Amino acid sequence: MATRTAVYPDNSARHALYDKHGYAPAVRSGDLLFVSGQVGSRDDGSPEETYPAQVERAFRNLEAVLKAAGCSFDDIIDVTTFHTDPETQFPVLMPVKERYFPNRPFPAWTAVGVNWLAGFDLEIKVIARVPGA
Repeated sequence: MATRTAVYPDNSARHALYDKHGYAPAVRSGDLLFVSGQVGSRDDGSPEETYPAQVERAFRNLEAVLKAAGCSFDDIIDVTTFHTDPETQFPVLMPVKERYFPNRPFPAWTAVGVNWLAGFDLEIKVIARVPGA
């Protein structure tokens, strides 16, 4: 059985937030990386003030976790996004998503509408394959 290894981005301020809430930003097991839901939070844990800013920050936070594991967006296999108002939010989300995933093959993607995300409006959870593992 593969060993589980926690992966933390190179930002010590966020480490306290993960510890406070009792989870790792990502866990590597074998050649797979399971990334916890990333939101549009600043380093202190507070949400960006607008939905567009939350989307941009969530993708940057995700990128930092992937980088800490030696991965990139090209290594993502599966994406699940959670949205508090998908119908009105998708026109803002999709251009950002297309910047991070510009070419085929695209990852599998599931979008879920929810009514609460602890003060956030978007959460992104992914599974990636660690290159060279």
